[in-house]
Amino acid sequence: MKRELRLSFLAFFLMATLTACGGGGGDSSGTVAPAGNSPSAIAVDPSGKFAYVTNWGSNSISVYTVNATTGALAVVTTAASGENPTSVAVDPSGRFVYAANWGSNSLSVYAVNTTTGALTAGTAVAGGIKPTSIVVDPSGKFVYAANEGDHTLSVYTINTTTGALTPGTAVATGSSPASVTVDPSGRFAYAANWGSNSISVYTINTTTGTLLPGTAVTAGTNPNSVTVDPSGRFAYAANWNSNEISVYSINATTGALTAGVAVAAGINPSSVAVDRSGKFVYAANWGSSGISIYSLNTATGALTRSATVAAGTNPIFLATDPSGKFLYAINERDNNISVFTINPTTGILQ
Repeated sequence: MKRELRLSFLAFFLMATLTACGGGGGDSSGTVAPAGNSPSAIAVDPSGKFAYVTNWGSNSISVYTVNATTGALAVVTTAASGENPTSVAVDPSGRFVYAANWGSNSLSVYAVNTTTGALTAGTAVAGGIKPTSIVVDPSGKFVYAANEGDHTLSVYTINTTTGALTPGTAVATGSSPASVTVDPSGRFAYAANWGSNSISVYTINTTTGTLLPGTAVTAGTNPNSVTVDPSGRFAYAANWNSNEISVYSINATTGALTAGVAVAAGINPSSVAVDRSGKFVYAANWGSSGISIYSLNTATGALTRSATVAAGTNPIFLATDPSGKFLYAINERDNNISVFTINPTTGILQ
């Protein structure tokens, strides 16, 4: 987690209070798997066979096999990363993994053993200042990293044979971008700007990967995560200090965002994810140690909150698997991952 910018005095106070009172949701629904020290993010490979978790406090990436029936995670090995890895992404071919290292201003590059999931480190590349979020575009040609220290998005081209990254031209964001995502078509990118309470909008040159800025839109207070639904028609942002999820519709031609009606979340929502069917949205609530569940109106993108389930203490990141059957929550304070099965009819987590 990005300590200086992400954990306010209020959040520290809240964590201390929850701990002192015995609260914080230390027991979660579903099953759990161990992680390293202060895990920060998870990515599941496109085959659904392997998962990768960045461990902020132990400067490593944990590698897991995924049980296709239960979603359970079994540790295979770990790989060294740069300092304070905050985000991890797998390319669409499942052959390469990339990690953003907040503390060393770099991106780690790995080749994947497609039989075991093990990682072999390649040549790391320089990032911007304090890279906090990383994404691979759907074509597998480009990588984008949000740099909260210098308020930019870095652009890289992927060597599709080796996985090596070649830097392109970075573009400006709002203040302290915390998250970056690319829509399913690979034509648009979005950055959640923690410091300026906004979402930046970009058009992607699908030949070069270059980003052309569009018009930013207002978010809630301190947006910490942004994602796009599988249809590419709607975007959602988790707003840490206003305890809500922003809802946007996407212009299919320009990528521009139009704000809808925001919905309440728990305390300090840190991550937002849409299930693979596009019917349900989930928000990890760091401060109240739960996961809010919403049904998604596929005509309008509107969200209706249906339930909340317990996670571990301080869930910081959510991801679903490619099959759409499982959801994973990274519990920062417990040093583990909650594993949930998604009810395909109701979206409820078990």
